[in-house]
Amino acid sequence: MTHRSRLAALVIDCKTDDLDAAGAFWAAALGLEVRPAAPNYVDLGSVGGLHVEVQTVDHESRVHLDIAADDIPAEVARLETLGARKVAEVKTWTIMEAPTGQRFCIIQGRSDAFRATANVWED
Repeated sequence: MTHRSRLAALVIDCKTDDLDAAGAFWAAALGLEVRPAAPNYVDLGSVGGLHVEVQTVDHESRVHLDIAADDIPAEVARLETLGARKVAEVKTWTIMEAPTGQRFCIIQGRSDAFRATANVWED
């Protein structure tokens, strides 16, 4: 059995009460445009196929990556064999922690662009 995964997003976590200001700063800093998004997110579009967004969080501000996969449990298992650990399952994604301490999320990959550019892994 095989599954696919690829780097999908750069997420800028901001512990802030002013998401609009945070989104405006990061859009200007990265040369991107603010686009309408969900209540806790500011969509800044894509750079080289990598989605960039700003979100409000309760923890300290940081940046995290999203990895898209067509089979989330298979990708979680693959990454656990590499030393990552599962932190939590939230709605439709899984939060992981690398052996080096960085948090990242495994999200569902569905688009044609995902399928065309994803790595293929043998389970």
